[in-house]
Amino acid sequence: MPTQLTIARHLDGLQEAMHAFLAHARRAGLDAPVPTCPDWTVLDLIAHQGMVHRWACALVRGVRPDDETVEGYAAQGRSAGDPLAWLAEGAEELHGSLAAAPEDLETFVFLNDAPPPRDFWARRQCHETSMHAVDALAAALGRPPRPDEVWIDAELAGDGIDELLAGFLTRPRSRLRCEEEAVLVVRPVDLPDWWEVSMGPRPAVTTRRTAADLLSDEPDWELTGGAVELYVRLWNRTDPPEDWRRLTAITWS
Repeated sequence: MPTQLTIARHLDGLQEAMHAFLAHARRAGLDAPVPTCPDWTVLDLIAHQGMVHRWACALVRGVRPDDETVEGYAAQGRSAGDPLAWLAEGAEELHGSLAAAPEDLETFVFLNDAPPPRDFWARRQCHETSMHAVDALAAALGRPPRPDEVWIDAELAGDGIDELLAGFLTRPRSRLRCEEEAVLVVRPVDLPDWWEVSMGPRPAVTTRRTAADLLSDEPDWELTGGAVELYVRLWNRTDPPEDWRRLTAITWS
């Protein structure tokens, strides 16, 4: 699942998401519930995201923190005098470390067919932060946001769809399964590419297609819509229509 975007675009996306996260979290307040992350408050969301930024930053710098250290990152966020400033500091350090990392960086990655480590972590943290910024928006609104209420553009959303379908959902631990062989098509109406996901009792296999490609048979499921709509719905960050609920119940949660 090599990304088609540059590291600069992912770093810009990380900054855009962080600006949105801070603004929406400030508006919501630290004690506000997060509708898209049941049982979490905004402070929980901040502690989690700041922990992930610091963990990823350590990896980019050549250190793999142990579990105790990673748990300590989250504890720092919960006890910080200004949790939002603490969150912003970690994001800035991550951004700087990724920008300065060599192209041939060697470090841990965890998705199938991953890009080179520097590109992998820029992409992963761009989308990690984007989704949790959407969570902060949900906290500010008091409900899951509509796709037209988020700031993400179609190009970045398409890249996030690709990472999810080809990276996350093809892993052996993924619960994207069905008893018989079946095909899911994810087709944004505002991008030239689309995705064919072959499913069954084994791990899924995802193929990215171009506009010129045709399916030989009708898919069992086809999800269409704008790229941003598909992106936030596939990550369960907005209320899906009824046909999406049926698919979700069959495949993954």
